[in-house]
Amino acid sequence: MAEKKIREPLLIELSVPGRRAVRLPEPDVPEAELPEHLLREDLPLPEVSEVDVVRHFTRLSQYNHAVDTGFYPLGSCTMKYNPKVNEDMARLPGFAYIHPLQPEDTVQGALAVMYHLQKYLGEIVGMPGVSLQPAAGAHGEFTGILIMRAYHRDRGEHQRNKVLVPDSAHGTNPATSAMSGMRVVEIPSDERGNIDLEALKKECDETLAGLMITNPNTLGLFEEHIEEVVNAVHEAGGLVYGDGANLNAFLGIARFGDMGFDIVHLNLHKTFSTPHGGGGPGAGPVAVAEHLKDFLPGPIVDIVEEGDPPTYGFVWPKKSIGRVKAFHGHFGVMVRALTYILMLGQEGLRKVAEMAVLNANYLRVMLQDTYHIPYNRLCKHEFVAEGRWPDAPGIKALDISKRLMDFGFHPPTNYFPLIVKEALMIEPTETESKATLDAFIAAMKQIAREARENPELLKTAPHNTPFGRVDEVKAARELILTWRDWA
Repeated sequence: MAEKKIREPLLIELSVPGRRAVRLPEPDVPEAELPEHLLREDLPLPEVSEVDVVRHFTRLSQYNHAVDTGFYPLGSCTMKYNPKVNEDMARLPGFAYIHPLQPEDTVQGALAVMYHLQKYLGEIVGMPGVSLQPAAGAHGEFTGILIMRAYHRDRGEHQRNKVLVPDSAHGTNPATSAMSGMRVVEIPSDERGNIDLEALKKECDETLAGLMITNPNTLGLFEEHIEEVVNAVHEAGGLVYGDGANLNAFLGIARFGDMGFDIVHLNLHKTFSTPHGGGGPGAGPVAVAEHLKDFLPGPIVDIVEEGDPPTYGFVWPKKSIGRVKAFHGHFGVMVRALTYILMLGQEGLRKVAEMAVLNANYLRVMLQDTYHIPYNRLCKHEFVAEGRWPDAPGIKALDISKRLMDFGFHPPTNYFPLIVKEALMIEPTETESKATLDAFIAAMKQIAREARENPELLKTAPHNTPFGRVDEVKAARELILTWRDWA
């Protein structure tokens, strides 16, 4: 699947009988009888020393690109620097060593964190109801659509089963709607990258459940007719769901609630600088307008007894859609997000958006004469360029991305959104310096020259990484999920 330039020994190959990396402490609870049918006589685990284990996994980690090691302009994902103070707060013993089954009176500090985070997020998006339960962005989307469905059913409008999704929305939006049993109708974009209003209005009938809209969209463009879009959906009796994953584009400047949105999910692991990638953890809180508060998943933290300090506890919304996750969400992520909000304050949060927009537009303008940008107007947090040229016919976006790796940069998002051919979706975030952006611009321009002068250099890239180019298609179709003795 890949041209290997190095080969890291597997732990099983480092195994030497009698070595051990850890000594388990004596159990502090009574031992229990284990089911006989689940026991085996032998378990051939590697026998290695502690130093072997540490060195093995440290070497593996150094093969990966990470936000802490380099620029990560992955469009639509906001891979920005995570302040280390967030990690310090999440590791405080009072947060790190509690358990979700503890009595509420023993975790009042944790409940206070959740309560205040709910309030801050509600204020930031302009909506009074917030649930922190969803475990990730797509999970927040699914929760939002379940709320939309429950609202219509509660009103006896069972015919409302159609969800409109613009072709510039996040890819999870149509999948989310389909998973909830809704019928998905795609709405095209106009020549400026906005929703085609005429196409939208044609679908606004008595079967409309709602619209899922990513704003700014995956082109990095703010919907210029957002109020007209919202009004059209509302006049037809539908609800407007906002994919808030790109909130860092107008954080502290505009609010979904003020635009008329009914539901929105937020990505704490994007906008609010908590860890992102590697399978988790994430968090996708859902905020709703007043008329949908009763449908939020529960339980939700609230003040159950006034006082100084007040007493916090869990309460259930009257018409809750139920739990969407075991326990109460990813608590450590909540601590990190609240830390970020409190450290920045109102002015700092606005600065996040201002710098994200400034950085993205700087890259756009500096590259617009080298790469074709089909929707070339003022963008927000990201923009989409085409990774192709008429005078370099054999080069594709993938070749550009692979070559970028030789400059120490993670590739941007490739081939999305689908409405741009050979798409390169580039998001610099607000945490990158001008020096880093200038180095990226220089690399992108050099690659454009190489595409014409030495295209084979791009087609065989990367050249300076531990592994060569991976055959992604083969890797996806011929999965290797267990260890094999290749010798």
